[in-house]
Amino acid sequence: MYPNWLMKRAQLTGERVGLSWASEEWTFAELDVIARDLAGRLVRLGVQRDSRVALLSKSHPDFVFMMHACLHLGCEMVMLNERLTEQELIYQVQDCEADTVLTDDANAERLNTVNKLLFSTIKEAVPAEVEIQREWPVDRVVSIMYTSGTTGFPKGVKQTAENHFSSAIASSLNIGLGARDSWLCMVPLFHISGFSILMRSLIYGAEVRLYPKFDAANASDELIQGNVTHMSVVGVTLARILDELDNRQMAVSPNFRVMLAGGGPVAVSHIERAAAHGINVLQTYGMTETASQTTTLSPEDAADRPGSAGKPLFLYDVKIGAEDEILIKGPHVTAGYIGRFADVQPTEDGYLKTGDIGRIDAEGFLYVLDRRSDLIVSGGENIYPAEIENVLTGHPAVLEAGVCGIRDGKWGEVPAAFVVADTISAEELDAYCRERLASYKVPKRYSFVRELPRNASNKLLRRELKTWN
Repeated sequence: MYPNWLMKRAQLTGERVGLSWASEEWTFAELDVIARDLAGRLVRLGVQRDSRVALLSKSHPDFVFMMHACLHLGCEMVMLNERLTEQELIYQVQDCEADTVLTDDANAERLNTVNKLLFSTIKEAVPAEVEIQREWPVDRVVSIMYTSGTTGFPKGVKQTAENHFSSAIASSLNIGLGARDSWLCMVPLFHISGFSILMRSLIYGAEVRLYPKFDAANASDELIQGNVTHMSVVGVTLARILDELDNRQMAVSPNFRVMLAGGGPVAVSHIERAAAHGINVLQTYGMTETASQTTTLSPEDAADRPGSAGKPLFLYDVKIGAEDEILIKGPHVTAGYIGRFADVQPTEDGYLKTGDIGRIDAEGFLYVLDRRSDLIVSGGENIYPAEIENVLTGHPAVLEAGVCGIRDGKWGEVPAAFVVADTISAEELDAYCRERLASYKVPKRYSFVRELPRNASNKLLRRELKTWN
């Protein structure tokens, strides 16, 4: 059994700030009071303890309050991505068979369902008396998140209390804890990157400094002023922060300790630029099925292992299986799926098959090469798009790059590059790539675009690039 994390945190360090938003702050004790009150209002409106509740909201304190209320009631929370279309949302709500849908007023018209409750309606209800769950079974399903759907239908992934707790503990054993830790959260709360920050906050007693969305200027302000100690990014958001710091010619405060970079391989050039600004970037590797990180580069290895996602965290095991697929084992691995994929077993012989391609060097460091579904096979040669993207983003004129395979009569597939860049020609980029890549890896087409297709967590959607040809 685990204690109710918010109740326990309020007892231990209730006076600490647990959440901040612009100039507003809430201590853990205040968050507990708010969550208890909302839990009573939810019960008054018919939400049952231990029911399955879908949440649709922008990143905002009200969203955090509502999640804490659901935790107090023991509800399974299905985290809906507000950037999805109505049809995509309907699929997920129907697939998960949610008893109730809770939505902020901004998304009120997104879903037409009879079991919908608006945040404003909940706030106006008269609280009912409710007994808050003081303990949780380790196998209790805390959250359900749908995979981004890179192939076929998205899967609803179950994440248990044990999954989240082991994820938080394993991460802390790698990067350490401090009494004044504050995590800058500009990633979506409905995604594992954001939700895991909330879970770490309760388990660590750390502040979450919340923003509605990523903003490079605001992020740079926070880092320079020393208001935060940690931040989670992906390659593209890291690059935008670095551009902002370059323009200001500023370094970050020594109070800032660690920037965790996930969502795919990060260009070595970004890591080197970050170090010049005083940012310690640790590349991580994880997924929805593992409740965030599985491997993370340790601070002492960061300088010597650029491009590596590190070693498995203390509680986990990683190995390379058939066709170079990354396999994962540990208490953070999902217990399974729901709905359409409820009968699919997530593990085989105890290991989760990730669908990602990687290698482990002689010292045990993992290098994530690419998604198997994105692999380009050209004339019998395997080409990893991420490798080409890393070369392209190393050019000072290139802001972002995405690479996918396109059909070719001679070679089967060849790489094509989509580039967001300042003034530069395709000929210049081609010459740059030919100096750094084997000839078969050099893109056969360069397309200059204003932006690349990304999901809510800023991961590049290469499958959409294929439709641009």
